[in-house]
Amino acid sequence: MTKFSLDDLAALVDSRAGTPPETSYTAKLLSEGPAKAAKKLGEEAVEAVIAAVQGDPKSLVSEAADVLYHLVVTLKAAGVPLDDVMAELGRRTAQSGLAEKAARRHT
Repeated sequence: MTKFSLDDLAALVDSRAGTPPETSYTAKLLSEGPAKAAKKLGEEAVEAVIAAVQGDPKSLVSEAADVLYHLVVTLKAAGVPLDDVMAELGRRTAQSGLAEKAARRHT
């Protein structure tokens, strides 16, 4: 099985960004601006939460994929490279999650 990564997803979103909105859902979302992409991200996140709470792993997998897709589209719409998010995650893993979270409260 071939591994599909977030980098692959970001490259796919990038490739579809320049296509006509009437031929690509990604291009349509991007043409409507960051607020529309963010709204869809929020909707998908709620659906993922519901699937998790209901203990429905199959639905959770599907909704999690939707969340990741809409997150990458939202980042693209906002002009934030996925690499910036991954770098932030890398920075955070240099210390324990509890210590990192405590440090954020004091800033």
